[in-house]
Amino acid sequence: MTTSRVWFITGASRGLGRAFTEAALAAGDRVVGAARDVGPLADLAGKHPDSLVCLPLDVSDRAAVMAAVDRAAAAFGRLDIVVNNAGGLLFGMLEEATEEQIRAHFDVNFFGAVWVTQAVIPHLRAQGSGHILQVTSMGSGGGVASVGPYAAGKAALDALSQSVAMELEPFGVKVTIVQPGGYNTGLFTLGITATDPDPLYEPLRARLAEMWGDDAGPDPSTAAPVIMELVDLPDPPLRLIVGSRSYDLVQEMDRARTEGYRAWESLSRKAPG
Repeated sequence: MTTSRVWFITGASRGLGRAFTEAALAAGDRVVGAARDVGPLADLAGKHPDSLVCLPLDVSDRAAVMAAVDRAAAAFGRLDIVVNNAGGLLFGMLEEATEEQIRAHFDVNFFGAVWVTQAVIPHLRAQGSGHILQVTSMGSGGGVASVGPYAAGKAALDALSQSVAMELEPFGVKVTIVQPGGYNTGLFTLGITATDPDPLYEPLRARLAEMWGDDAGPDPSTAAPVIMELVDLPDPPLRLIVGSRSYDLVQEMDRARTEGYRAWESLSRKAPG
């Protein structure tokens, strides 16, 4: 594209959000980068004083989100690409998690994206254009022990986003559910909330640790070129897996699910519904 686009990116201070912010600025676009702590964006703001606006924002606060999106739209006169990237990880078995932990987790990972989406829709609809990128996960199609609420929140956002895509299509607004794999985003360090571990689950924890290994995953910057190509597409996909290894893993999970359905097809068909 020859014209400069305007991005609104949540969770812009680190991980994938930071990588997308850097890539957009490098492409000559303008960015409103939102995060609870925008301090880590100071270096980028210094390099791009006319192209980057840093906006402190807690996405779990709906009123703050509504006000922030209005400020973001006013900063450069429009919004073209909205990236719902802010999130965290609640790590632990469901039995161990407190009500407060679970609700706080969904307030950020699911409701935060919901509030941002609600807030940007009037702006994009009025323009007759725009592209919302909902960052979920390659694992949003199923859960894994110790990260159940994370997978559940991403799955909920995935389903909701498919509905929103249908709602916004008549207005020229696109929605893509971005499903990244395990990038080294700091999710398991800076973005983690851990439960108080129950010793009864130690054997399972050990198995999970062995299964996952110590590989932190590739640098988030390696995902940015895919996103930049995605937003250039005139007819972008509803869903996009980001990562070659992740693509293979998702295909394996889908095959296993299909095989499970087929194994019990005879029982399923005993009901008329």
